[in-house]
Amino acid sequence: MERRQSDEQPRSPMELLQQMPALVVLERFPVPVLAIAEDGSILFANSAFAEMVGRSTDDVKALPFAEIFHSLPADDSAVSVMRAHADLVVELKHDDGSIVRALMSKSALLRGDDPVALACFQDLTEKLWTEEL
Repeated sequence: MERRQSDEQPRSPMELLQQMPALVVLERFPVPVLAIAEDGSILFANSAFAEMVGRSTDDVKALPFAEIFHSLPADDSAVSVMRAHADLVVELKHDDGSIVRALMSKSALLRGDDPVALACFQDLTEKLWTEEL
């Protein structure tokens, strides 16, 4: 919960934005966001991502990469796998056992040596399902 003291000087919108922690911003995004480390550990999942896969954010963060992604190879680093599948439709495992098909963005962290991949997802499950009928 944010608390502001009434005796503080009002900040400009740019100052407010510059002082806002990145994780707060990512959590507030209305689109699913996921961050994964090279070893496959999930570092961050916002509530939109957790909702897309039918879990709580804490449950998502407790799972390894292979438990979230249905059909991606697990023999390379998770960051490399996510980079290789950027801008493609990936299959995610929903808690109820179903498959969620989503378009995964390129990582927001662009350097080749970044030890983390941070991607956004667009759930395409319903759209793709109706197109197949």
